Amino acid sequence: MKISKEDFDQMKAKYDKEVKKGKPAKSKKGDVVNQTSWIFFDRESIEKVLAQADPDPKKGGIKFHFSEYTKETAEKYHPGEGDQYEGLMTLVFEAASADNLTVEDSSDLENIGRMCPPTCEI
Repeated sequence: MKISKEDFDQMKAKYDKEVKKGKPAKSKKGDVVNQTSWIFFDRESIEKVLAQADPDPKKGGIKFHFSEYTKETAEKYHPGEGDQYEGLMTLVFEAASADNLTVEDSSDLENIGRMCPPTCEI
């Protein structure tokens, strides 16, 4: 599922402020003590992004960004379940080329894989 550049920026800033600095993530319940173990992205989503990448297999690929759900983005992308996702790490990914690794186009940002926790039954 695509996410907006604004939501990505918000999630990246929260991650950079907390987890990237070695601090626990925060949610309205306090410190997040059971952080994400894995994230599953289906093949269709990955192939869709790869199709947008540089066709040269030595240059084209996928860039994964570490980020963390804010209260707002957790509820927006997981309606009714936001409390379970707030403060959890996630990956946002986009098509990339080894020649240009900057985030430029918000239409290329993808997210919303299945995460453990809270969904560990795969």
